Amino acid sequence: MSMTRIDPEEQLADANGLSLCYQTFGAPTDPALVLVMGLGAQMVWWEVELCERLAARGYWVVRFDNRDIGKSSYISAPPPDLARVFAGLEPLKAPYSLDDMAADTVGLMDALGIAKAHVVGASMGGMIAQLVAIQHPERVLTLTSIMSNTGERNLPPPKPEVWAAMIAPPPLTVEAYVAANIRMAELLRGYADAAEDADARTRATRAAARGLNPPGGIRQMAAVGAAPSRTEALAKLKTPTLVIHGVDDPLVSVEAGKATARAIPGAKLLLLDRMGHTLPRALWPQLVDAIAEHARA
Repeated sequence: MSMTRIDPEEQLADANGLSLCYQTFGAPTDPALVLVMGLGAQMVWWEVELCERLAARGYWVVRFDNRDIGKSSYISAPPPDLARVFAGLEPLKAPYSLDDMAADTVGLMDALGIAKAHVVGASMGGMIAQLVAIQHPERVLTLTSIMSNTGERNLPPPKPEVWAAMIAPPPLTVEAYVAANIRMAELLRGYADAAEDADARTRATRAAARGLNPPGGIRQMAAVGAAPSRTEALAKLKTPTLVIHGVDDPLVSVEAGKATARAIPGAKLLLLDRMGHTLPRALWPQLVDAIAEHARA
């Protein structure tokens, strides 16, 4: 295991044959709480203050860049042509799988000496967190799946305007990237909010400064698209599970959250208004309470 200091807050760890960039909050003597972020989103989408609030509840919080994003390893494989795939002109061939990304997460836990953790995933990160619990149940104390799904294909689709933004060609300049992120944040919230727009600008500016990798987002999307249903495997989970979902989620329908909770024996379901497919600051008190109390129980 090697760890390389890259700035006062972030470090690199060898994990599953890759270099993953991570940051921790709180005391390493507290129970570990590992945060897994979603498609095309760097770890900065888990806002520092949100991480600090979780740490203040008695957890050693770990956030990290998934493979192919931020300061973690980029994968040297040509991304699929999603336009041709969605047009039915060629099959989807993903350069790596969500299973690989789950192995990355466990590899990071190994590098940090974490035997067991509370694993919390948002969106694609929820899918990865589910797979960590499915494939490594002995490593997961509790599972929290936020605005995610089971991989079933019969759930309601995203709203057309959100899907169009998701599959649009990625912005190639910092200015375009920041503008696209502000617009996407509003689409995913489903309502205008100047304070949330300001947060989105700050996050996107920080992400751009850390490094952009547009092909990586396409490869991650391919991994999501190629993933089979997890419903059957989730039905065998014994991990205490909390499912959190926005009532008005325009990307991953609330029905997907309900299906996730139904699939996992004994899962608790928390539905929140005005959440959309985001982690809005106004809901942080409820989110922190729910995650921390679920882990504590």
